[in-house]
Amino acid sequence: MQIKFPFDISKPVMGEASIEINKPIQDVFSYIGEHFFENYPKWSVEVVEFEPLDGKEVFVGAKAKQVRKDNGAEVESVFEIVDYQPVVKLIFKGLTEPYKHSYLLESSEQKQPTRLTFRFELLELEVFMRPFEKLIRSAIEDGAENTVENIKKLIAIESI
Repeated sequence: MQIKFPFDISKPVMGEASIEINKPIQDVFSYIGEHFFENYPKWSVEVVEFEPLDGKEVFVGAKAKQVRKDNGAEVESVFEIVDYQPVVKLIFKGLTEPYKHSYLLESSEQKQPTRLTFRFELLELEVFMRPFEKLIRSAIEDGAENTVENIKKLIAIESI
């Protein structure tokens, strides 16, 4: 007999945040996309160890290993870039942990400001964690807000 859960255990838990950056879209994408392997540990402050596994060039299929300190615990994972479209988006997905990061950029006619949207998806949530889904979603949304704020500050500081 199959057990019926009152929720979908494979339903992702997602958080998203957007911010306007007063730089041309090419400059913002250069920082986030073209120089991803150099800059990612700067804006993702939970990353305590980071190692690109295929060199520093960004392309679909490029992999990296990271160790993040989340709530006092160190979590190691390997991820792969699954979508890379210059000046539009960069998406990577965990290979050893079920998550996805999306960086999406928009601008009107290549003019300033650039709108950056960051989306984090926890692709699977253990059954015993489902009762905490709202709390987890709230933490993910806070993390997404921090991510876009960090990127905006770093782009402003590093382009002086």
